[in-house]
Amino acid sequence: MNENTQKKLYIKTWGCQMNVYDSNRMADILSPLGYKQVEAPDDADMVILNTCHIREKATDKVFSELGRLREHQDKKKENGGKMLMAVAGCVAQAEGDFIMKRAPYVDMVFGPQTYHELPEMVIRATGERVVNTEMVTESKFDKLPEENISQGPTAFLSIQEGCDKFCTFCVVPYTRGAEYSRSVREVVDEAKRLADTGAREITLLGQNVNAYHGEDETGKTWSLGRLIAAVADINGIERVRYSTSHPRDMDQELIDAHRDIPECMPFLHLPIQSGSNKLLKTMNRKHDRDLYFKIIEDVRKGRPDIALSSDFIVGFPGETDQDFEDTMDLIERVNFSSAYSFIYSPRPGTPAANMQQQLHDKIKSERLTRLQALLAEQQKQFNANTVGKDVTVIFDRRGRQDNQYLGRSEYNQAVHVVANEDLFGQMRKVRVTASTQSSLTAELVA
Repeated sequence: MNENTQKKLYIKTWGCQMNVYDSNRMADILSPLGYKQVEAPDDADMVILNTCHIREKATDKVFSELGRLREHQDKKKENGGKMLMAVAGCVAQAEGDFIMKRAPYVDMVFGPQTYHELPEMVIRATGERVVNTEMVTESKFDKLPEENISQGPTAFLSIQEGCDKFCTFCVVPYTRGAEYSRSVREVVDEAKRLADTGAREITLLGQNVNAYHGEDETGKTWSLGRLIAAVADINGIERVRYSTSHPRDMDQELIDAHRDIPECMPFLHLPIQSGSNKLLKTMNRKHDRDLYFKIIEDVRKGRPDIALSSDFIVGFPGETDQDFEDTMDLIERVNFSSAYSFIYSPRPGTPAANMQQQLHDKIKSERLTRLQALLAEQQKQFNANTVGKDVTVIFDRRGRQDNQYLGRSEYNQAVHVVANEDLFGQMRKVRVTASTQSSLTAELVA
């Protein structure tokens, strides 16, 4: 393609790794139209904000960013050009009409199920404003082009989308739709292409990834555990991870995968949200703390060294002192290597937003401080226990210092090493020499 015909595409991504995956696929789809991705919005021909609706004030952040981008859009217009402005993702899905009404300079709004239609939407946007928030997951995956951008030594692959659980605090079922799983062949073929472009580790992604139920060419349904085995068998793939899981879908085949498949990493992110059975019921989580403990016991039985991570919501409506202490007790009993924790904030359109007994912000903050202190201490101790031991790292980034390389251990710990040889893309054994709460320092094992 003639360089003069190339158009600049700027994509800003918020939220989960699946949004990052979606942004990469948008770039793939727009590439045949002459769009090349750039790192800054200056003089871009098209800007896409790929949004997330999970965090507090998500919509406000989108409008704040749109206000900044409008200056670039106006400048482009003054110079005789045009910058197409688009809002994609979950905020677009939930509040598309409001965005178009409040921001008349936005040309396109489309949800996460419709970006396979981007070429048609771009053509339409030259003469009209476009809103596309259909729920058509199957069509989205069927019509995507092949991945044409190398992700490097560590890659992400979306295998499942949507959720049928309807937790009372969560917007995912409304913005991503019902659970849908890609076929086994689609997933394996894409994993092979990633391996061919240098991927040595693949993380399988889904809003509820262990609900995967894709079919093979005979019409037989596969579980996530069986799919991990197939991906692990691909030449060049040395590690497989998956995220994010739900306790109700931790079947025995997946638990056994951690025991039986060497490429399945000893790390499990399994959100529980609360340690209180009363709150778990109010959240509509469809499991209790005893089931969670049983899953952890079974996983550790097969893989005693597994590192565990989770998500916690503090200050959910009706959370009493005892409910909070139940959560603290669960954290102490499980002992996590890492975790994400947040103060509850209402998401418009979810049942929890209309619940009584909303807690005061001061109580939420005090409880979060206590909870995060406990989690931080556990993470710090987990990392400290690694000092003096050997771990294996895939180096997928170069550090800021000279000859510094960064990667992650089997247990998903951040590791940095200084070496006189080029380690990028290599998987090497290292000995941990020091630790902090968030990372490890190591040296190569001769």
